[in-house]
Amino acid sequence: MTQPNSDSTQNTFNISGSSVGNMLGSGTMNINEATQQRETENASVSSKTVLERQQKVILILAANPKSTPALRLDEEVREIDAGLRRANQRDRFHLEQRWAVRSRDVQNALLDLKPQVVHFSGHGENEMGLILENEVGKAVAVGTEALAGLFELFADRVECVVLNACYSEVQAEAIAKHIPYVIGMNKAIGDRAAIEFAVIFYAALGAGESVEFAYKLGCNAIRMAGIEEYLTPVLKKKPA
Repeated sequence: MTQPNSDSTQNTFNISGSSVGNMLGSGTMNINEATQQRETENASVSSKTVLERQQKVILILAANPKSTPALRLDEEVREIDAGLRRANQRDRFHLEQRWAVRSRDVQNALLDLKPQVVHFSGHGENEMGLILENEVGKAVAVGTEALAGLFELFADRVECVVLNACYSEVQAEAIAKHIPYVIGMNKAIGDRAAIEFAVIFYAALGAGESVEFAYKLGCNAIRMAGIEEYLTPVLKKKPA
């Protein structure tokens, strides 16, 4: 009987340095390379997780009920988003949007998204409060004390509230009892001024500036645009 040829039938595994070669196989597995690849992938996943945890969520709440004057809310939000995308520290922020919001939508968004910055775009009615929508799209005023009580419950996570709505200084004052920084409007504010302020305010945050600096730059943006409403936004700070 002829003895089988060991070169064609025998599995031979050579372990030399970091490689394992299978004489009958079609490839070579480099242990070091495979290990390094896994470590790189794990590090990438870990870095992404850490980044997501470090990101600050900006929650935009928009309401323009059918019975109220039309606002350019879509333009405002689009420009805010574009400004943040251009910012050199854009990875620090994540923008979320909720439209045609009802009271329940506001509560659910605060629960689900846990934002650090809350921005409301819409109408304000001075002492009556902010104007949200009901189930059929009609205007519903949410009072000052109700809003202050809501943000009191989320005071451990919300750092800044922006009320980009007419006559919202009253609500800003009440909310600032619980939240470090709150911006409201001391009278009616036009679409152009509201957009100019908001876009530059968030661009400044995206560049790593403080809320106070961003507020001042936003007011300056209104003035630079030749609009006489640069004193309309007011910054309220939580008492020490």
